[in-house]
Amino acid sequence: MGKRKNSGVSRDEEEEVEVENHSSSNEKSLYEVLNVAKTASQQEIKKAYYKLALRLHPDKNPGDEEAKEKFQQLQKVISILGDEEKRAVYDQTGCVDDADLAGDVENLKTFFRAMYKKVTEADIEEFEVNYRGSDSEKKDLFDLYKKCKGNMNKLFCSMLCSDPKLDSHRFKDLLDEAIAAGELKETKAYGKWANKVSEMKPPTSPLRRKEKSVKQSESDLLAIISQRRSERKDRFDSMFSTLVSKYGGNADSEPTEEEFEAARRKVESRKASNKSKHKLHQALF
Repeated sequence: MGKRKNSGVSRDEEEEVEVENHSSSNEKSLYEVLNVAKTASQQEIKKAYYKLALRLHPDKNPGDEEAKEKFQQLQKVISILGDEEKRAVYDQTGCVDDADLAGDVENLKTFFRAMYKKVTEADIEEFEVNYRGSDSEKKDLFDLYKKCKGNMNKLFCSMLCSDPKLDSHRFKDLLDEAIAAGELKETKAYGKWANKVSEMKPPTSPLRRKEKSVKQSESDLLAIISQRRSERKDRFDSMFSTLVSKYGGNADSEPTEEEFEAARRKVESRKASNKSKHKLHQALF
């Protein structure tokens, strides 16, 4: 295998979210891949899946073939554990082979669509909207604070859907409240970071990560294209006016053949004159 590219996932996270090829190895169960108990509910399974999908999605790791392969394998994991019937077969047999799990499925086309259902960017955005500001995010924040011993730079590398510019003040308020209540202990690293954050201006809407809808983005793109077309037209008109002022003609209408030919002769005459001057200069010096 070639040199591995940086996927933006820390080594600690990779160890926790390692997705292996279960068609050839039984070292890890599908539940261990998602880091959930065998008795986990569908809601817990889907939450764990979305966390991994967010980290391994090809859009988040452009050019990383290993992350892409893991993401594809993750789709197989959720297609089994996310379906009650297939999950029951897996629990009884431990088999992850598509043919064995298919059982009495009559419509194979529908079956394979279900097996390899794609996670869209809209799915990820929906998860992000529901996650930010939730109790789950708060719990993850506190857990990572303990794990990172108050090192907030390290925490932000592992915290889902987080942005230091948007979330520093929000996280500080949550952590300060927990420290005051005795739920967490303040560390030296956290104290330094908190002092720096206190000197910064907080964002106006920290939870509004995506301010523009897709339609608004498309509208903005069309406006930019229209503006650039207008600018190109203005530059062309300006250039044409300059040519008209130099070589004659009417700027309000297209030049006639006579005007165009006269302008061409003037240009060629100037070129010939410049060449003659250059030759004379070479002869003299």
